[in-house]
Amino acid sequence: MAALLRKVWQSVSSRAEPTRNTPEPEAAYGQSSTGEFDRLPVDIFTQILKLLGPKEAARLVAVCKSWKLIVSKNRLWIYFLQNQEEPWDSIFFAETHLRLGHPLQALPNQISQLSFMEIYGQRAQVPGSIIIDGGSGYCKFGWSKYARPSGQCATFVEFGNIESPAYSRVRHFFSTIYSRMHLKTTTQPVVVSLPICHYDVLHGKVMRKVGVEVLGVGALKLTTFLRDLMQQKNIHFESIYTVRSLKENLCYIALDYEAELSKDTQASFEVAPEGWFTLSKERFQTGEILFQPHIAGVRALGLQRAVAICINRCQAAELTGDDTWFKTVVLTGGSACLPGLAGRLEKELSRLLPHSVSSGIRVISAPYGVDSAWFGAKLISNLFLNPQVMVCCNILECELVKLVSCNI
Repeated sequence: MAALLRKVWQSVSSRAEPTRNTPEPEAAYGQSSTGEFDRLPVDIFTQILKLLGPKEAARLVAVCKSWKLIVSKNRLWIYFLQNQEEPWDSIFFAETHLRLGHPLQALPNQISQLSFMEIYGQRAQVPGSIIIDGGSGYCKFGWSKYARPSGQCATFVEFGNIESPAYSRVRHFFSTIYSRMHLKTTTQPVVVSLPICHYDVLHGKVMRKVGVEVLGVGALKLTTFLRDLMQQKNIHFESIYTVRSLKENLCYIALDYEAELSKDTQASFEVAPEGWFTLSKERFQTGEILFQPHIAGVRALGLQRAVAICINRCQAAELTGDDTWFKTVVLTGGSACLPGLAGRLEKELSRLLPHSVSSGIRVISAPYGVDSAWFGAKLISNLFLNPQVMVCCNILECELVKLVSCNI
């Protein structure tokens, strides 16, 4: 204990003034005593709790009533949550919205009754889940207990012979991932996310009545369209991976497509070991097929129309008395990382939808980049759910985060 107190004094004497954004846990003393710790100043006592960490702090609830009162304070556990790898706002959203179930509430009144100390205890009991985000460009896979995906590989549609049945390619796809992760599927819950157009591979269920619409354009289509544009201009390259690199580093979405055609948009990028490549109008023409698929010869809805249909369905479903829950559109997936996509989609939705519906709509860029769907699955799999729910996670549970935004 003496060593601990010396460490506390050194920490307090050298620390800077706490910022306003970091909540300090409250040490509230009642009539009962905390023993010799009563002699310590409150800020020293607070530092002791912080240095003890979550597990040791939780054990102190058995000491006496005052310890229990102090340690169970939400602000102490919020401090612990804010100082770990997983983003604090993500945990707060999961525990105050997803945990409360259907329907989602904008400001649930249960927040005041939520004990973050209990959240720590419950999350400790959740078995680690395997998360596999198939995607239409890359597959990201890893454990839910880690901060980010542990690896990536080609998407399942690129596995095996392209002429083989879909179920055969999917089997090869999953066996390869399980082999790389050195695990058995019978021992761990699995959360799988695939492009919605392929959900019948896994016999999944899509809640179309709530607001899901499938696009016919994804990452692979954008890459092949850019390849065609480069071939038309006699730009030579050795592999499709070169085209993919150019798409990810040079392409963007024009806010006004017609106006962009008259601008000088030339830019260059070096792809090792092939050298430098220069693109011009191809930079924004590639992503434009998300809004005008007919440019690439695809008969499909544009992204803006698909999202507008989703919003109309969400409004018609009347899941809650508050219509603001579907007015925040969160983009996910690799193609959602194209610069300018959020602003263009927001502009198109304002033009398509009536003012009463479009008023207040916000389009948010992919919060975790290409790994956004993986993080959405991580939020769900880390909730304290019963074993039956956890085992059923292989029916596209993480598509919940893509519900309003569609799967692009």
